Amino acid sequence: MPRKFKAGDWVKVKGKLFAPKMQVIKYVPKKDPLLGFVDNDNYLECVWYKSGERRVEVFHQHKLVRMTETGGLFKTFKKNPELSFT
Repeated sequence: MPRKFKAGDWVKVKGKLFAPKMQVIKYVPKKDPLLGFVDNDNYLECVWYKSGERRVEVFHQHKLVRMTETGGLFKTFKKNPELSFT
C-alpha cells in the first residue's frame, strides 16, 4: 500500500472536531497481532503539544487527513492589503 504522507506534513484525525493539529515524524514498523507480519508502510508517528507538554502517538494513515493550513510554534499571519482610493 502506498504511503500517503511524508515527514513534516501537518495532519489531523478524521472525524474529530477538536482533534489537535499534529506533525508527522516518520513511518514506524508495527506488528499485526493476528497475522504476525510487520507492516512498515501504514503507521505514522505524530507529535503535538498540549499545555507545553510534548505528546507522541502512532496512528494508522487511513485515520488521518492532511491539513492545508500548516504552521507550528511560529505562526505567520498574512496582513490584509490596504486599499486606497487616491
